[in-house]
Amino acid sequence: MRNFSKLLSTVVLIGFATTASAQLVDEKDVTITLDMQPVLELEMTTPNQIEFVFDEIGEYQAGITQYGATILKVSATVNWDLYAVGRSDTGNRFWSQQVSYGATSNSVADLPLSLLELRQSQQNNGGTAGTSIVDYSSAFATNQSGASGNNSLFVNDDGSGTPPALDNKYIAGHAGTTGIGDTMSAGTYLNNSGTTSDFYYVMDYRIMPKLPATFPNAFEADSTTSESLTSGIAATGFEYAEGGVYTMYVQYILLEDQ
Repeated sequence: MRNFSKLLSTVVLIGFATTASAQLVDEKDVTITLDMQPVLELEMTTPNQIEFVFDEIGEYQAGITQYGATILKVSATVNWDLYAVGRSDTGNRFWSQQVSYGATSNSVADLPLSLLELRQSQQNNGGTAGTSIVDYSSAFATNQSGASGNNSLFVNDDGSGTPPALDNKYIAGHAGTTGIGDTMSAGTYLNNSGTTSDFYYVMDYRIMPKLPATFPNAFEADSTTSESLTSGIAATGFEYAEGGVYTMYVQYILLEDQ
């Protein structure tokens, strides 16, 4: 009886070993694809509507400034440029008049979009070398006539959002594709915090009508030609702004460096 028990145990162990050595190896592969698409993200913090209400003489003379009204934050996986352009519902380079307070023989309802002035907190470190005005970082001046419109909003003659040319202003980067001196490198404001970051811009706005309301700081896109209402852009002779309510919008465009 004792010998039988030992024999039975031996048979069981041998059978187990035989089964283990007979197993097959089965393998399967899965192909993994990596698709890294370029990403451009512009995060904007701003009120839905920024209002300029001129109802006192001092406001006409000194203008009204809206400080820190818009904050722009950039994230990009490619080289990039950032610019602002004035647009309106009229489809051209003038504000849209919503309400008129009464026209006179010398009043003008076609107010140039460039009368809006911008100032950015951080200078354009990707501006093309040799360009006279590469951004909106200059302090607001009392009279821009001698400064060639440093802060006048860029506006296309046809009212489109076409990027500014070499002689126009960008917020960051510039026209051209040389890669050095006209573009911003990939990165994100998440890793580059602070007021001096190339991925973070605080924008101020100013409108200064003067008296009579002729907007002497308005300049064309090339920043050399005045669009003040005294220059006769809407008619001949001397004009001033017609009282009323006007609207326009600033379009901020982030694009891959072209």
